[in-house]
Amino acid sequence: MKRHYDSIIVGGGVIGSSIAFQLSKRNYSVLVLEKDGLAEKASSAAAGMLGAQSELEGDSPLFDIARQSRSRFPELAKELNQISGVDIELMQSGIIKVAQTEEEVAHLKTVAAYQKSIGEEAEWLAAEELKKREPGLSDAALGGVYLPHDGQVSAPLLANAFAQSAKKLGADMLEHTEVKDFIYENGRLSGVKSSAGTFSAKDIIIAGGAWSKQILSNAGVALDVFPVKGECFSVIHDKPIATSSIFLSNGYIVPKSRGRTIIGATQKPYDENPTVQVASLSQLIEMAGRLLPELKNARWEKAWAGIRPQTGDGYPYIGKHPVLHGLTIATGHFRNGILLSPITGEMIADLIEGKSIDSTFSLDRKSLEEVKV
Repeated sequence: MKRHYDSIIVGGGVIGSSIAFQLSKRNYSVLVLEKDGLAEKASSAAAGMLGAQSELEGDSPLFDIARQSRSRFPELAKELNQISGVDIELMQSGIIKVAQTEEEVAHLKTVAAYQKSIGEEAEWLAAEELKKREPGLSDAALGGVYLPHDGQVSAPLLANAFAQSAKKLGADMLEHTEVKDFIYENGRLSGVKSSAGTFSAKDIIIAGGAWSKQILSNAGVALDVFPVKGECFSVIHDKPIATSSIFLSNGYIVPKSRGRTIIGATQKPYDENPTVQVASLSQLIEMAGRLLPELKNARWEKAWAGIRPQTGDGYPYIGKHPVLHGLTIATGHFRNGILLSPITGEMIADLIEGKSIDSTFSLDRKSLEEVKV
């Protein structure tokens, strides 16, 4: 196996694999190091919603790049399938952001009007219209905004498609390989020491999700990233209970292929315990059953938890370190890692090529501790 690469990516989730795919397309030699299995953590736990409009309402700095990233999926799905043979199960049946209180009704009407004013499709549906579109909804749904361009994919399949496509294009990937330390030469990062040996590269890219802070601490870099646990469960039913994903202020209901539905998710900051609590499941079951009563007749499939990376200001870090040359970081995507994976891969690959990118999510948007090398 080679010991020198153009780029080393630490982290083999959907973000790291997307970066590997983009760099491999541009003929860079790439090594991905993943301490567990590829896409075993948050990438496999996500429901896969592409909620550019449902998650982000226009006043967020993420809104523009989220819509750009969402627009990549139709062609990306074809490209990844052609290269890897993996179908990411892109479904473009829209997302409905449902109001459960009069306050939410007023707010969502404002959201719909704003998004229409900037050229996005957003249709306010009063309760009767909403139930015509989704007959399974109960009277707890007081109305909703239908967002036809928000969709969904299978999160595990997307992460796997990125990884397998990168491999097909020449990337090397080492699973169950932990980065233990970094190598410095002439004032810059030049390599890593791992459980599989030492590797060198011009660029070291950290895409370790919720574990990025721990990884970066070995390089003397402090980054404001922390874990947020999200618990979910899934059920199986014989007949479709909804055609669109249902997005709520306190959770989501996402119909998948083959009669499967995912319900989630809790938000537990600083919790890295991967177990699922009964109280959390009870909360999610009550939420989903109140909106879609037929869910109570579905067959249980399984429950799980994902540990998502959040930042202090709520926005991801995408950029080169302002002090330590050779270090690039892509982390902190929280609930939007699947949605933002295509654009993040492109942005990091552009940076590695020496191109300029949107600096909104740069690492020096707030002060970082001094690098100690």
